[in-house]
Amino acid sequence: MSQERDHKRKKRMFVRTAILVVLAAAIIYTIITNVTATGDIVEVGDTAPDFVLTDMDGNAHKLSDYRGEGVFLNFWGTWCGPCKREMPYMEEMYKEFEQKGVHVLAVNIAESDFKVKSFADTYGLTFPIVIDKTNSVRDAYNIRPLPTTFLVGPDGKVKKIIKQEMTGDQIREHMESIMPS
Repeated sequence: MSQERDHKRKKRMFVRTAILVVLAAAIIYTIITNVTATGDIVEVGDTAPDFVLTDMDGNAHKLSDYRGEGVFLNFWGTWCGPCKREMPYMEEMYKEFEQKGVHVLAVNIAESDFKVKSFADTYGLTFPIVIDKTNSVRDAYNIRPLPTTFLVGPDGKVKKIIKQEMTGDQIREHMESIMPS
């Protein structure tokens, strides 16, 4: 009986050790993969990567077509609480700054047309909303977390990257900073 108990105890210890080794290997692999990722990271001063995405009305928006004007490039999701809170401020500032040469381009991260349209209708959004269905633009800009906003100046260069929710006053200040002269 004692030998059987010892055998079971050793077997349990072996299984537990094996599980811990596998978990430790997975954690180490994840850390190494994230630290050594070689993807290009868009930084302040870089030319904003160009892309073409389609809005809810079927119109194509190519970032380089906005050259000469400022672009408030906002990455967001319908499920994102901070995104929901800043959208009304973005709409208010869009109405004020569009005629001054600053445009809002909101890039939704791979959600359905229905969800995005419902969200836009709920919040009364009139600025262009495009959906990055393949996550190619999200990947090009290395977006983490949401919301993330890139301020793109009239010269097409990234002036600032904001990785947090903004107030109406902050959005106004940022839009003023990318207004064409």
